[in-house]
Amino acid sequence: MRRILVAALGLALAAAGPARAGDLEEARGLVGTFASRLKGELVAALQEGGPERAVAVCREKAPKIARELSEKTGWRVGRTALRVRNPRNAPDAWERQGLEALARRLSQGEPAASLEIAEVVDGPDGKRFRYLKAIPTGTPCLTCHGENLAPGLAAKIRELYPEDRATGFRAGELRGAFTLS
Repeated sequence: MRRILVAALGLALAAAGPARAGDLEEARGLVGTFASRLKGELVAALQEGGPERAVAVCREKAPKIARELSEKTGWRVGRTALRVRNPRNAPDAWERQGLEALARRLSQGEPAASLEIAEVVDGPDGKRFRYLKAIPTGTPCLTCHGENLAPGLAAKIRELYPEDRATGFRAGELRGAFTLS
C-alpha cells in the first residue's frame, strides 16, 4: 500500500508542474533535521530542569530552529496542529485539511511513521510545493500534552500559553505535523 501511495505521489508531483524533482526528498530531510534538533533540545531540557523547563525551551527553541532552517534553505518550515499550544502555529486551510486526512489515515491503521502528505498547490505566487509530516504522540509527549499534567507544569503552560489547546492527548494519537512550503 505504501509503495502505491509513494508512486501515486510521485506521479501527482510530476503532473502538477514546477516542483523540482528533489522537493520531496529535501522536505523529508529538512523535517528530519528539525525533528532531531528539537528532540535534542527537549531531552536536554527535561534532564536539566524537568517538564517545566522543557515547555519553556520548546517555546524558545522550536521557532528559532524553524527560522534558522527557513533562512538557510528558503523553505518555510514549521509545526502545526488541529489543537495548538501556540496560536501562531494554527493551520492554514491546506494544513487543516491535511491534518484531518493524516488523522483519518492513522485511525485506519496506517503506521504513524509513514504519515505524510506532499502536494503542489496553487498559491498567490503561482504553484508551490507543500508538505506535512505527522507528529504522533509518543509516551514522552504525554508529560506535557497528556491528560494528567502535574499541577506545576499545568500552571507553567497556562502562564506561557493562555490559549493552549494541546493537552488531553493519548499515546499514538496525532499530535500535529511538521509543515514545509
